[in-house]
Amino acid sequence: MTDKTITQNVSVQDKELPLIEHLLELRTRLIRSAIALAVGTAISVVFAKRGLEILLLPLPFPPQTLGPSEAYLVYFRVALIGGAILAMPMIVYQVVAFLLPGMLPNERRYLLTSLPGVMVFFAGGVAFAAFIMMPAAINFMSTFLSDIVEQQWTLDNYVSFVTRMMFWMGMVFQTPLLLFILAKLDLVTAKQLARFRKYAVLVCAIVAAVVTPTPDPVNMMIVMVPLYILFEFGVILARIARIGRKDEGVSPRSARS
Repeated sequence: MTDKTITQNVSVQDKELPLIEHLLELRTRLIRSAIALAVGTAISVVFAKRGLEILLLPLPFPPQTLGPSEAYLVYFRVALIGGAILAMPMIVYQVVAFLLPGMLPNERRYLLTSLPGVMVFFAGGVAFAAFIMMPAAINFMSTFLSDIVEQQWTLDNYVSFVTRMMFWMGMVFQTPLLLFILAKLDLVTAKQLARFRKYAVLVCAIVAAVVTPTPDPVNMMIVMVPLYILFEFGVILARIARIGRKDEGVSPRSARS
């Protein structure tokens, strides 16, 4: 083997090593997130029956089960949503820590202090979907063509639909906290977000059209208006995050680059 070949092999190994390290780190963080989700789900199992009763409140008729294991699986799906709420701070931390490995100590501190808010905002999104969004949507869907169609929904289909909406609304409700963290990490400023307002209205309308389970404009507005309010709240939090800084107009990271 020539010296040139040895040099090429060493060069290839040097290039592959960082990729292997990133994959190993990704695996570690995924395992930690999975463990957090499993622990949260185990805790939520105790309260899953009560949660299921709350989810069934908007339904004007009792759902059906078409198999012996359907109720069992639905029960644990509800527990999984509760586990996601409890585990969300750990999951978000693992994601951000992987995407931003070069965080400074003060930036890591900002992230850690924001983690409890992740669970609060996610739970707020879930509550909004369960108590405001879904009752209006279920009322519309259960009465649509009711004069010619007999509505008979299965427990699995109903809970799958509701929990899917709850999960995505929980993720959308992270917007203010996400903007706050980005401002703390010097990635955005309140002025930059304020200039994005006219586009934010369009984005909120598109998201509402995708998330809303019914095509009527009333239910779409029920989703769109809170989304835009969340954006404005995020702008306020971004301004609070940068209080006392002179470089309010341009983020320092952007200026350094």
